Amino acid sequence: MRLSWLANAAPGLLPVFLGGLANAQFPPASPDALEQYPISEHDRRVSAIESFDQVLDGWERRARTGNIMSSYDVQVIETYDPGEQKFEPQPGKTYFYENLGTSTVFYSAGRRQAAVEGNQVVVGDAETKEVIASYMLAPEMRSSMHTTFMSPDGRYVFIIGSPSGEPTGLAGLAVSASLIKVDALTLQPVKQMNVGGRLHHGQIFRDRFLLIDTFARDDDGLDLFLFDPETDRIIGGVRDEDLGGATYTAYTDDEYIYVLMEPVGYGPMSLTGYIGAVNLGLGQVTALRPFWVSRIDPDTWEVVDEYPYPGYRGDWILIDDASEYIYVPGGGSHSLSKIELATGDIAWHRSTGIGPYGASFNADQSEIWVADKGEANGFFGRTLTVFDTATGNPLETLFSGYVVDHVLLSPNGREMWATANGDAQIFVYDAATREQTHVIDMPNWGEPHGLVWVHYDADGSPRVVRDQGGFRGGIDPVAGIVLDY
Repeated sequence: MRLSWLANAAPGLLPVFLGGLANAQFPPASPDALEQYPISEHDRRVSAIESFDQVLDGWERRARTGNIMSSYDVQVIETYDPGEQKFEPQPGKTYFYENLGTSTVFYSAGRRQAAVEGNQVVVGDAETKEVIASYMLAPEMRSSMHTTFMSPDGRYVFIIGSPSGEPTGLAGLAVSASLIKVDALTLQPVKQMNVGGRLHHGQIFRDRFLLIDTFARDDDGLDLFLFDPETDRIIGGVRDEDLGGATYTAYTDDEYIYVLMEPVGYGPMSLTGYIGAVNLGLGQVTALRPFWVSRIDPDTWEVVDEYPYPGYRGDWILIDDASEYIYVPGGGSHSLSKIELATGDIAWHRSTGIGPYGASFNADQSEIWVADKGEANGFFGRTLTVFDTATGNPLETLFSGYVVDHVLLSPNGREMWATANGDAQIFVYDAATREQTHVIDMPNWGEPHGLVWVHYDADGSPRVVRDQGGFRGGIDPVAGIVLDY
């Protein structure tokens, strides 16, 4: 279709016209039309499976039926003196916590590598956006870091620790590692544990436990599990082989556990979806087998639903307040899917920026902000895309730092915070105007992943009010319950 006449005659209409094309529903070509042109046997095979409706109609359950819970006994490797207090929290104040890795690559400075000796734990003032204190773990504890999470009472931070002789690069993600428990006031380790796997993401579950998923595990380890931070014991978990595929990461609405599942066979279990998506981008494959979401009832440890989605290599699951829909960014397909939980129907599927990763609602859940990280696509994304939640229409593209993976609405309901791995900074935006308001430099240029906010009440007692999985401690922006700071 030649559009030059439209651009010349009415340039203001061209974006509107193209936006309409992006959201239009077009019927497939008729078989009769296809037969008018040369078509190979391979073309016929592709035509026979190209409709996503066929995936939904022919879906066969992957997970084993019944209770699939497995267990693992945590072993304490070492305990430590927590050291001296690094900062004095004030009653009525809110603070942010950030774990930092060691492999920052400054994309905005010609891919210059930061020389960081160890992982770090950082605390800052949520109101002023100033870093208050930080602590660098011993170099022998360093490991590939991908998340920040805390105990519900705000007393402890959890971060990955190094195994003995950890390989570098992607190979390191395929071996197990330790879990380090850190005092939230001294920012120093108090305990190092073997949990049978390599920490990927973590978040609070039912205001008591921690939902943890792993990149890799020992043979008798777990791919995701519930962890009690008071006793430091695992209360139950599941393994890939019982779910019928490779797990990537998990989320929760505090009733169910939602797990991003990947087809096996494209690479090692911990990397199968990533390698599949990379090969798709390189043109070495033209299609991938379906990816899906498994919904687990943690009271019975049964898989109660499976939701295939049209994108490739989902990276995040966003669950609305009513638990009616989930939203899945697909890093390998540069897309965002809205899935109705009651039926499994795809409400809409839209294109995003390159390699999307994390996502967040605004306060009233009318918008979704997606981090265009460049996941599985060279890690060269530096934008955020804002979508209308109801229609999926794109509303705006915002510039950010390079390689933003996590984007989270803050507990005051007014700000979006985005962690830029490739610039060692946190970018803060006004959620209403979408204007960038602050850039927070990380100590020693460590790479940031994830965010947690802790509020101290009038009596000086802490509680987590926001983490990767959602709002906590009674905070609910949809209901208008936010912190005023």
